[in-house]
Amino acid sequence: MASEKDNNVNFWDELIRLRDEERARKSKDTLAVVKGKGRPLQLSQQGFMRWYMHPSIDDTVVKTMIFFVQEIPPNSRSGLIKCQGNQVIYVWQGKGYSMIDQVKHPWEAGDVIQLPLRPNGVTCQHYNDDPELTVKLVCVEPNNVAALGVDKGSGFEQLELAPEYENR
Repeated sequence: MASEKDNNVNFWDELIRLRDEERARKSKDTLAVVKGKGRPLQLSQQGFMRWYMHPSIDDTVVKTMIFFVQEIPPNSRSGLIKCQGNQVIYVWQGKGYSMIDQVKHPWEAGDVIQLPLRPNGVTCQHYNDDPELTVKLVCVEPNNVAALGVDKGSGFEQLELAPEYENR
């Protein structure tokens, strides 16, 4: 049964309106080059993150990917999450290991970590083994939020906070 609001909306016209809004936004405000210095390093439950592409960032040409750099201070760790997986992580700087579904996977600069895509999701946490150097992880995944929702069909949960967030 359609709602009162649905009865008053011409959905074809709404698609045309959305298309025109998108075209106008892309014609003037989109960034072909996203400058890292223009993106803040934010402290979140997952740790320090610098976002380049996100479902809520509207000034980029491409919105089909989620892209961020996660920084983990010396001898620290990220938060523990449960997510769909389907993420590729390039180790830009540092060394450490990831616990993926409670299995330890060591890595170092130049390596690539692949979180498997699983119907019931995966758990993942990253650890920095280095006493002096900050780990930098370049993380990318498909932006399936609009199609699947934030849970992406498998759940999205913060199971443990990053220590820097917990101790703020």
